[in-house]
Amino acid sequence: MSIIEVKVPQLSESVSEATLLTWHKKAGDAVSEGENLIDVETDKVVLELPAIKSGILRKIIKGDGSQVGSGEIIAEIDTEAAAQTSQTTSPPAVTEAVPAPAVTVPTVAAQATPSARKLAHALEIDPGQIQGSGKHGLVTKEDVRGTVQKNSGDNPVQSMPAVAPGERIEQRVPMTRIRQRIAERLLQSQANAAILTTFNEVNMQPVMELRSRYKDRFEKKHGVKLGFSSFFVKAAVHALKQFPIVNASVDGTDVIYHGFFDVGMAIGSERGLVVPILRDADRMLLADIEKRIADFAARAKDGKITMEELTGGTFSITNGGVFGSMLSTPIINPPQSAILGIHATKDRPVAENGQVVIRPMNYLALSYDHRIIDGREAVQFLVAIKEFLENPGLVLLDL
Repeated sequence: MSIIEVKVPQLSESVSEATLLTWHKKAGDAVSEGENLIDVETDKVVLELPAIKSGILRKIIKGDGSQVGSGEIIAEIDTEAAAQTSQTTSPPAVTEAVPAPAVTVPTVAAQATPSARKLAHALEIDPGQIQGSGKHGLVTKEDVRGTVQKNSGDNPVQSMPAVAPGERIEQRVPMTRIRQRIAERLLQSQANAAILTTFNEVNMQPVMELRSRYKDRFEKKHGVKLGFSSFFVKAAVHALKQFPIVNASVDGTDVIYHGFFDVGMAIGSERGLVVPILRDADRMLLADIEKRIADFAARAKDGKITMEELTGGTFSITNGGVFGSMLSTPIINPPQSAILGIHATKDRPVAENGQVVIRPMNYLALSYDHRIIDGREAVQFLVAIKEFLENPGLVLLDL
């Protein structure tokens, strides 16, 4: 018998603990090298823990819902058992630990895709009760979404059991680690920063005309659609260069000025809000930005964004407009000192040269830490973004 230990991977310095979500194998099952054994959730991402050798899963030491740390042993694999099973029909002796009772995790069917399992866990539902539309009845992410929408309308996260008329019911559901981390950071921001928000409006017609004129050639050359996010990132970097205090952060009684521009892009998913970082955004072309954001959005759905991609950042952008938001006061992502809020672009009447005309207008919001950023800098910063977006040719002329 040759036993190898299955250990929790090394977590980042800022992450002390993780949660075991769902074992995809049970004690006695054969496993192949590289096959995912269990999903491990930290407060930032969901990690897959693959088998490092083929064999038989001899023992599960830590069950679903267990709280674990870096390097902790959670299972054992017998690497010689695979050869033995071909010579004998007697199953190997296995023992399986009783799952930790502290956290209730829904049962996950083996006939579900990894993304469907993760979404089902996030929504606290059992995919085993879902009719799969995939090959051989495989449950897909779309099946999970469809079932939730059917049962609870447009807000699946707040789904409740069916009740009879007049019946009063409550449902207690534990926060996921990511949701706990989001709550912790938002409270930290509100408690430790003097947050103030200033607003402005921008006429998006010049950007929309430029995009409409070149979007087909852009997509053909770069293999990605030309959206609006890259223009906002470029506008933000343009303004940050003029007002470096907005790109700075507070450390005790010191102000740290950053000589680089790492812009965080807030991305919402079923699992919660994440803010991956566009490193050195000032050096990126529009196409580079669009590709990176599209990649982040795709991987955020499955919790595949790495901890390194979520760490750092000197400034952030959040776009509530994709959900229809008209105006908001975004909360700063500490230790940053400011965040730009983008909203829905709508046709509105505005005055131009003494005439009322209809223009596609977008309301911008800048929340900033008033401890180091004065109102003058904040207002001028937002004006610089407005001027850039209303004159996008500035990026071509480097003005």
